[in-house]
Amino acid sequence: MKKVLFTALLLSSFVMAKESDNNLVSHAELGYVNTQGTSTTTAVSLDAKAKKGWNQHVFELMLDGQYSTNKNVENKNKYLTELSYDYDVTDIFSFGYLVGYKEDKFSSFDYQFYTGPSAKHKLFKTQEHKLTLEGNILYAKDKRADVNYDSLGNEIPYPNTGSIAIASTDIGNTRAYASYRAKALYERNIVENLKFTQELSYRSEFLDVSNFFVYSKTAFTNKITDILSAGVSYKIDYVNLPTQDTQRGDRTFAANLIMDF
Repeated sequence: MKKVLFTALLLSSFVMAKESDNNLVSHAELGYVNTQGTSTTTAVSLDAKAKKGWNQHVFELMLDGQYSTNKNVENKNKYLTELSYDYDVTDIFSFGYLVGYKEDKFSSFDYQFYTGPSAKHKLFKTQEHKLTLEGNILYAKDKRADVNYDSLGNEIPYPNTGSIAIASTDIGNTRAYASYRAKALYERNIVENLKFTQELSYRSEFLDVSNFFVYSKTAFTNKITDILSAGVSYKIDYVNLPTQDTQRGDRTFAANLIMDF
């Protein structure tokens, strides 16, 4: 979680360094829940983007982080950050490069890293509808998480609070491979101040097509002022080949305060 907060501070600094030419566009979705009483829970989420362009060059930094506890014990600790560069060849077509890094303490991976060139096409852009398609050829590197076992050979899931003694550990391997990603982003202005957004991406290994990852975000945003909005979102983060006894899909529903600068 410290890495999430540190990255968030970097992103916030980048966002606040807005220049007078208004070419820097930033978007942040903040969520927080704290429950005290019969149950003690805390949940924090941050989904933020900062985009800077000049002439035909565009840089974009993205951070999506989630952290929650139940009775002071972690039950979610994940974040994803991406940095992309695009060079606009025309108004609707661009080439670029992508670097991505993801950590999820409750998945089968210590981390996932991917990087490679991209091509982006704005299929259509009207006052009501926007659809952008993107394709990437990637070098990917996955570090599998270590798996701990007790004296009976049962897997000890994360987080181990110390109540179970670790008898043996399988050290997770690191695997590098060639992959690709296809991504679509659709936006629709339903009525004034109400917008629907659907983001969907599919990342897969070239040689082993069963090794793939799917990400989906469905959101509705209601604009309150020029800066503030309220929104709800539903995210699906799917891993097809988890190596441990973990859920393949992670689903998150959130109500957020949204700020656009």
